Amino acid sequence: MAENKLLKVEGLKLYFRTTGGNVQAVDGVNFDLDYNRAVVILGESGCGKSSLAKAILRLLPRNVGEYGGKINIDGLDVMELDDETYRKDVRWVKMSLVPQAAMNALNPVLRVGDQVAEPAIIHLGMNREEAMNVARKMFQHVGVPVDFLARYPFELSGGMRQRVAIAMALVTSPNLIILDEPTSALDVLTQANIFNVLKRLKKELGISFILITHDIATSSELADEVAVMYAGQIVEVGDAARFFDEPLHPYSKKLMASVPRLRGTKELEFITGQPPSLINLKPGCRFAPRCPLRYEKCDQEPPVVEKEGRKVKCWLHA
Repeated sequence: MAENKLLKVEGLKLYFRTTGGNVQAVDGVNFDLDYNRAVVILGESGCGKSSLAKAILRLLPRNVGEYGGKINIDGLDVMELDDETYRKDVRWVKMSLVPQAAMNALNPVLRVGDQVAEPAIIHLGMNREEAMNVARKMFQHVGVPVDFLARYPFELSGGMRQRVAIAMALVTSPNLIILDEPTSALDVLTQANIFNVLKRLKKELGISFILITHDIATSSELADEVAVMYAGQIVEVGDAARFFDEPLHPYSKKLMASVPRLRGTKELEFITGQPPSLINLKPGCRFAPRCPLRYEKCDQEPPVVEKEGRKVKCWLHA
């Protein structure tokens, strides 16, 4: 493994057991992330983005059918650790999560200051006074008034609750924060403010981010790299600036063609059909039934091709 990689994921799988068979939510995902970088994971609803976050953080439900692969963070192979060691030494220490819908993530009957301080008490062994001092600093970092420490979640606006969730993820000073749709329930102005906070934190604290979203427009604010997910697999990954200018995979091109632009009169496009069921997937390219460029080779599993520093899983580039 290259020494400068904060995170390296290889062959990661997470299948969910159902009465109809295993749902292949994450199926052989490979990507890596440098220090002080942000990768945005794009894709339609149901493509496996949130399941990928759960797989990396090992926040697994009871109906796991298969879970495996390699996750190496900061030089540590975390898949070799037992659950208790992982909970104690990795989750919320080396990487943490900003979940979707902060109101549901916060305990409604506890003051937000106590909730933000709790990870520092549990994982860093601080006493309550020390942890509250760290919580105050994190509130200042994310732009929340310090007197809000004594408030309850229902007393805060949606944007403030989201900032509190970010402060909670920061309180143990992890190198990596995973953000799962952090602005999905917020208005446009609040979304812009949250992304300004994230950009400032990345610059000031040197944190790396994995941003999971289907909002292409706002994700471009933070992205250094882009990974596109489809039907449980990453089909393209590479530099963000080049991706937004010229995506390689047919699915990525269709995604970008569906985004309105401020300038230009190009007609918006859409993707015909529906994503495949993740149970009993057929061999070959998973996007092939919806792809306008499909040809006979697409019935076989496509290779991952490296092209000009980017990777794309498509026969057209083989």
